[in-house]
Amino acid sequence: MSVHEDTVDAVVIGSGFGGAITSFHLAEAGASVVVLERGPRLEGEEFQQSFQFGSSSTQIFDFTAGDGMSVLAGNCVGGGSVVYFAAMPRAPHFVFDRRGSLNRPLWPAAIDRASLDPWYDRVAQALPVTRHDWDDVSYPGGIWARMCDHAGYTANPLPSAVDTSRCTNCNWMMSGCREDAKQSMLFNYIPAAEAAGAEIRPLHEVQTITRTANDEYLVEYRLVDPVDYREHTGHGSIRCKIVVIAAGAGATPVILQRSRERLGGTLPHAVGKYFSGNGERINVALLDDSRLREEFGLEAGNGSAYRSFQVGRGPVVSTWDHLDASRAEFTRFSVEQLYFPPGLGTILAQASAPEPGGPAWFGLEKKRMLDDWQSWLMLFELIEDDNEGVFGAPPPTGNAVRLSQQLLGRGTLRYRPRASTLAAWAEADDLVSRVVEKPGFGTVTPWTNDLVGAYTVHPLASCRIGDDPAISALDPTHELRGHKGIFVVDGSAVPTALTVNPSNTIAALAERAAPHIVQRLQDRGAHVSYRGTLPR
Repeated sequence: MSVHEDTVDAVVIGSGFGGAITSFHLAEAGASVVVLERGPRLEGEEFQQSFQFGSSSTQIFDFTAGDGMSVLAGNCVGGGSVVYFAAMPRAPHFVFDRRGSLNRPLWPAAIDRASLDPWYDRVAQALPVTRHDWDDVSYPGGIWARMCDHAGYTANPLPSAVDTSRCTNCNWMMSGCREDAKQSMLFNYIPAAEAAGAEIRPLHEVQTITRTANDEYLVEYRLVDPVDYREHTGHGSIRCKIVVIAAGAGATPVILQRSRERLGGTLPHAVGKYFSGNGERINVALLDDSRLREEFGLEAGNGSAYRSFQVGRGPVVSTWDHLDASRAEFTRFSVEQLYFPPGLGTILAQASAPEPGGPAWFGLEKKRMLDDWQSWLMLFELIEDDNEGVFGAPPPTGNAVRLSQQLLGRGTLRYRPRASTLAAWAEADDLVSRVVEKPGFGTVTPWTNDLVGAYTVHPLASCRIGDDPAISALDPTHELRGHKGIFVVDGSAVPTALTVNPSNTIAALAERAAPHIVQRLQDRGAHVSYRGTLPR
């Protein structure tokens, strides 16, 4: 096995929103930067519209089955930005006042919606983010809006980072966008970081971080085989003045847990605790074609009123009627139309069954819904959960014990939703029922949480920022408490569920953290200066 050693100013672990944004600003500031990314690098025509083994669908995802919660995350250069659906709403104002069942402020006092808006503005300019009009909404999104209106609810197009002039509504954007329509980090921060001198190394899985005798850090990694991610082809280490961890909320705390003794034997109490699945839950509506035609006079152009589940580009319409600051905490939520491939969902849920031969998503009767999958409308609930997730002892390597050559792993996350979270899901389920079932537009089947557990594509809060050291791992600048020079800038730093898609907030927080990280690097002897530019 090959061994490689380097010395740089900064090591960035992960290349999604947090890692890409931070690496750009560090490189622009004059730092020598290496980005270590566990997954491969794919672009453009390399993204495949297939779920076959070895396609982009299995290469660029990391699905980790836990105990009561499973996590689907990005595993490639660009991270979550390559596999996200490009929905980019800003967090509502009330989110920053959340207290949870602990009844303590969960966000730092220095951060609220008004203070974060300038950083949101920077992200919107760099990607860019656009609020599309109704002419840009896909047919399934329009159906959801029409049914919401019929039930007396409003619905709005989601702001997104999609160039609709290039989008073909193929609905394969989860596996990487072949049309280069989705504005991932591959088109802005990553090329700008590389132009400024940052080096990005794919297939490098970080194992540990060690504090050296001269108060610097040694980041140790293994080289991942490009076909079988269970195999390692070499290892190495990099010495640096600062470490920025952006490996995702399912991996960042695991790296820190494994590094505990190498960092002096202590970590903040909140590392690996207070995990949030962003309050996410899926309902599947099987729509009644004849009822839609009768009520709305719709014609989808294929001899039916709907049967258009496979057409579109992910979530484009949401109802935000319950995002009202006057409502009590745990009663505020949004529901958006979503596309998630029906076969893939079944496979992943079966992989996360509690034990061999255990119950699987949908059961026998629900699986029969696959025969009429084109009539599905998938609905995505984003509620205020109560940060119930806790990570156990780290596995020997990586963030999980890998179950297959690519994609699947078994992690250490344990999630037991409290009554507050369960009640919030029930209230969102009730809205879906009132919109779809009560008027007879279809039947609704929720995700079977009681059998295979909850499921999230937006993991958050496992290493969160805050003012209170008892319940937060990071200070308000995103620095790990008690460990100067280690920063966390991914979804794990977001303290709470957001009631909306979190990518924009993760990116805005990374922009906000960048000047603090550059200043710390300067304090540690590097000749750097934050420039505040954006990718050109």
